[in-house]
Amino acid sequence: MLAHARGKSATSPKNCILRAKIPGGPPRQRRDVGDLARAREFETGRIAVNLTANVSASLQARADLGFLMPTYTFTTPVFGGQLTVGAIGTYGQTSTSLAGSVTGALATPLGTLPFSRFDSISDSVTGFGDVLPIATLRWNNGVHNYMTYITGDIPVGAYDSTRLSNIGIGHSAIDAGGGYTYLNPQTGHEFSGVLGFTYNFTNQSTQYQNGVDMHFDWGASQFLTKQFFVGAVGYVYQEVGCDTGSGNRVGCFKSQVVGAGPQLGFIIPLSSTMQGYLNLKSYWEFANQNRPDGWNAWVTFVISPAEQTPSAASRRMRSM
Repeated sequence: MLAHARGKSATSPKNCILRAKIPGGPPRQRRDVGDLARAREFETGRIAVNLTANVSASLQARADLGFLMPTYTFTTPVFGGQLTVGAIGTYGQTSTSLAGSVTGALATPLGTLPFSRFDSISDSVTGFGDVLPIATLRWNNGVHNYMTYITGDIPVGAYDSTRLSNIGIGHSAIDAGGGYTYLNPQTGHEFSGVLGFTYNFTNQSTQYQNGVDMHFDWGASQFLTKQFFVGAVGYVYQEVGCDTGSGNRVGCFKSQVVGAGPQLGFIIPLSSTMQGYLNLKSYWEFANQNRPDGWNAWVTFVISPAEQTPSAASRRMRSM
């Protein structure tokens, strides 16, 4: 998905690793790139001529992606917590289309001459995305749970700076942060929040570097039974640093977007020692600036030891 004309951040909706925030199902995005009006009067000899032009463009993108995340949890405590390491792999298809039109009129003393032009371009790509290694360290104290993480992006996925559609982001990135979960088994209440920051390296193909971004993901749920809960999820993405690089032609160009939606969760016993966790959630995006808004749906299935209770606020992957 095309996050910006200038590139993508590691925490774009389809690339944020931990966020309950990066894209399955048929998310469609549309953004009016802008309506631009220009009016200018000039003289050709002694004849006054007035030119008025309007430029309008729209962007639509769709991503259907699958993610696989194998992990290993160490039994020996690390700094008194539980260390887990793993990696995320991506495979799927993205498609993007850009349509634009120019309309206007040339006014002369002899009359008005209208004109218009419309054009569109589109492409799609199917393949593997970048590899995203991840490590988390978790602590538990009764109903209070704490977590810190570090992850990144190894840019080996399908990417071409001349395409509209890409699965890889074309540059490396490092993301780190921490989170808190309140989970009370007696009342069934749960609330989780994760705050992280992403540093994006320079895209060597475009010589463009996205600014540092901040992302906060939250989830709230109520267990109706021991194996079923309902709730809500959301995220806030805010670029806090300006874009730079010798390929930057747009200036600071900070971006932001907010998303929120419902979620359902099911804990499925698989054996006496293992369980499955199925989570369904969807996000509607709004308050966007310098990036598309739309909606996306997620289906997540996790297999884990039966004594572990999955968190209802898993984080989504953006758009690096």
